Amino acid sequence: MEDTGPPSASSSADEAPELVVLLDDAGRPCGTAPKATVHDAETPRHLAFSLHLRRADGRILLTRRALVKRTWPGVWTNAVCGHPGPDESIEHAINRRAERELHLRSEDIAAPTLLAPGFRYRARDASGIVENEICPVYVADYLGEPDALPSPAADEVMETAWADWEDVVAVARRMPFLLSPWLVLHPEEPEIDGALRGGGNLQQERGSSSRAEGSA
Repeated sequence: MEDTGPPSASSSADEAPELVVLLDDAGRPCGTAPKATVHDAETPRHLAFSLHLRRADGRILLTRRALVKRTWPGVWTNAVCGHPGPDESIEHAINRRAERELHLRSEDIAAPTLLAPGFRYRARDASGIVENEICPVYVADYLGEPDALPSPAADEVMETAWADWEDVVAVARRMPFLLSPWLVLHPEEPEIDGALRGGGNLQQERGSSSRAEGSA
């Protein structure tokens, strides 16, 4: 899920290039590459992440990729995607990309829960650019005001919308061309589908689970 638009006007030529972590067939780190140039017709396998953001009523946040994105412009996808840098934790990468793409603060997002650690895919965009990622999938509760999302970064996200997971699944099955290829595959993963189909709030679920264990 290539997450770079055109270079920012504020970017400095002296800044170190952002790196992605390359992976071997077993998912072990085997090097790094500049994010700006790693995506092409023969993109090597690399590490990424996907985050589903869920509000209290169980609906998830969808984002529409900006038209200036190099790959899959204009399609709808999950809340936040990105690439952890070398030695960067997934949680830090999630907060970094959520702020960059959606202008969300770290306090707007609860601690993420890992749903599918081994999720991987390879897909080719209409332009010929390939994505080739091992992309762990997470879900987190949205702790902000759901009806007052900040305006997203225009070079990353065109639109946002809250949706029922069942509707996302229906679109993935009937009109997959409207969604990113990784989101189309998420309903096929039992851990992802089970967590998102259930709806509800993760924090409430954890509390209910704790109370049940305490009364057992």
